[in-house]
Amino acid sequence: MFYNIDCREGAKKYLQDNSVDLIITDPPYGIDGDLLHKHYNRDESQVLDGYIEVPLIEYADFSVEWIKEAERVLKFGGSLYIISGYTNLIHILNALEKTELKLVNHIIWKYNFGVYTKKKYISSHYHILFYQKKGGNPTFNTFARFGDSQKDEQNKSLNYQDREDVWLINKEYKPNQIKNKNELPTQLLTKIIQYSSNENDLVCDFFLGSFSTAKVALALNRNAVGFEKNPIAFDYQSEEMKKIEKGSLLKNIKMPDENKLFNQGKPLLEEEINQIIHRFKELKKEGNNKKQSIEILTAETGRGYWSLIKLLDKKLAQQTTLL
Repeated sequence: MFYNIDCREGAKKYLQDNSVDLIITDPPYGIDGDLLHKHYNRDESQVLDGYIEVPLIEYADFSVEWIKEAERVLKFGGSLYIISGYTNLIHILNALEKTELKLVNHIIWKYNFGVYTKKKYISSHYHILFYQKKGGNPTFNTFARFGDSQKDEQNKSLNYQDREDVWLINKEYKPNQIKNKNELPTQLLTKIIQYSSNENDLVCDFFLGSFSTAKVALALNRNAVGFEKNPIAFDYQSEEMKKIEKGSLLKNIKMPDENKLFNQGKPLLEEEINQIIHRFKELKKEGNNKKQSIEILTAETGRGYWSLIKLLDKKLAQQTTLL
């Protein structure tokens, strides 16, 4: 399901309306990306030839055309992630404004190195635009990677940190390996695919390039489809795809711990509220401070720590007022 064709033409020809669960894609730079090595002294002896750039004068219309196709092929509730630098980000945002897609997050991906400059700040991040198609139940697996009570060494929530909208993920070094001009790291793609799709879903990349999205999707037991216009990259990476065993990454992924906040989000009945207040007072009489008491209550009730604080502060204040 990979096609050596322009994505705009390929999507019209090969993809039906509302057929794709998740799109992850890294469109061309629009900044003479085929010539960047001349400016930055990059050794591209192992980089595949044939990178196809989009001229700046065409970039706005080009963005509108392919994003329109992305919207069409997404299932209702499906997700779209676009990875972009800042130079032509305005054209991508303007194109998205012409759709009915809903913005969910604007993520900043901070990577491990940038191009050295003297007269301005060093650029060492990309933008990840996360949109969803309205009209269906979106897939977002909140606890795909960490359970609700998993903590780091500083006793901070791993789930909370993992879902913040600034990501620190290093690019991958591949010395003496044949590669494409720009490749997304496996760690980044794994994270997106875990959160925004399920096994056997269809993941699409409009600009396959190194086929990284397709490789990771297949290795996470998803299905993959996509387009690549460069025939050199397409032929080479199509052969590389044959080496990927479906589901092979699953055995390397740590499964999240079982969620402990089993009542989180459920409505509180008056009887349960009274029980929580009574138990809190008991715990305080036993010598526990407020923090310790609420931690015990969290484990006993399956309610979130902060929701219990909010409840207790409100109810105990009311009782004090009545007294």
